[in-house]
Amino acid sequence: MIPKLHYISQGNSPKEHIENIQKACSAGAELVVLHLNNVSEKKHLKMATEAREITSYFQTRLIINDNFKIAKQVKADGVHVNKTGACPIDARKHLFTWQIIGGSAHTLQDCESLIEKQVDYISLSPFKAIEDTATKSLGVNGFMAIVDALKTETPILGSGGITTNDVTAILETGVSGIRVATQITQDFDVMRTFNNLLSASSTDEKRHTFE
Repeated sequence: MIPKLHYISQGNSPKEHIENIQKACSAGAELVVLHLNNVSEKKHLKMATEAREITSYFQTRLIINDNFKIAKQVKADGVHVNKTGACPIDARKHLFTWQIIGGSAHTLQDCESLIEKQVDYISLSPFKAIEDTATKSLGVNGFMAIVDALKTETPILGSGGITTNDVTAILETGVSGIRVATQITQDFDVMRTFNNLLSASSTDEKRHTFE
């Protein structure tokens, strides 16, 4: 079962990423993603080890972004591979059987490719336009069109600039949950609001499951 809310770490330094993961865990996060860029393998391993210690204490799941080797070394709960990262099939060969793999998608074709590669969840983005990129926002209509076309059992999580104001509409598209970075980093107390909004959909989800 993939948690409905994933917190993606942010920070101005690797240390700040770890501090924010601790805050997220304290605020009740079920799953956090260590999302470090442009750090050495040695530094990445050190930070991942610290993140694993924190998440183990809080019994929070830990996903390592785009480095399946480190995910295996620290016995994280899984790895998230980006579009330019490792192939999920290759990553699977190196991981423990219980570790999960998520992948990033921007289009219906991306999703179909990830499903073929048997990922455990798909991160569909961007919900809202990302600054300085040519990637267009999918919005509610884009999410709904892709989910309807896929008709898959693989959980699809919305991502990209999502705030508490968007949750209800996003869930109506049929996605399983969301991945959030900025709004939670700005105020970790908002984690409770996200969780309340997401759990409010549980009744609907059960109805769909048994149809």
